[in-house]
Amino acid sequence: MIERLILGPMRTNTYIVACGKKECIIIDPGPDTDTLCKNLDSLNIVPQAIVFTHGHIDHTSGTLGIQDYFSKKNTQIPVGIHPGDSAYLQEDSRELNRSFLPNNSIRADKTFEAMFQGLPLPDFTLADGDTIPGTTLSIIHTPGHTQGSVCFYDEIKEAVFTGDTLYFDGIGHSNLPGGQPDQIMDSIATKLLTLPDNTRVFPGHGPFTTIEREKRDNQFKTNHGML
Repeated sequence: MIERLILGPMRTNTYIVACGKKECIIIDPGPDTDTLCKNLDSLNIVPQAIVFTHGHIDHTSGTLGIQDYFSKKNTQIPVGIHPGDSAYLQEDSRELNRSFLPNNSIRADKTFEAMFQGLPLPDFTLADGDTIPGTTLSIIHTPGHTQGSVCFYDEIKEAVFTGDTLYFDGIGHSNLPGGQPDQIMDSIATKLLTLPDNTRVFPGHGPFTTIEREKRDNQFKTNHGML
């Protein structure tokens, strides 16, 4: 089971991925904790961990709310992030989390304040080639959008969760703090488009796609000569 919720002012794709009959992991919890927890309750499923494809606040901001909700049910939920983005989860990370939104923008200020609800310290790290404990999801380090960007690939489910690295007909911004244009193109070309064609792509924003479709039609592949 893979359940998608579109949460928050930046319409972040949050994923509930079953890893047992009544267990799941959560990928990139957006800021609408009430909606997310109600869905978890209706599914009668309990998170075993929360993992992030990268550290931007629209992908992490619901974490404390979920942890608080389940702590009242005597369930502690650990969180994992790649070391390259762990600075986003430090106690003094407010300025860093604000930095990926436009400066001198009242709208951006309001969006940030709506999302920033405090963040936990990481409990474990996500390393390239490892498997998330209790799941069949392997970790692929895909720097470029941020230095700690990762994707989660499940060979059995024929699915990859790409965060803000690869979208339907697009790629993530690489002009933000920690971003590198050449790096994101290399990550996509060598680590994602080499996956089997029938792999379903679950991105951090926007509609689902497949590796086959993006190899064939992604405009950024054509513009940058990725293959």
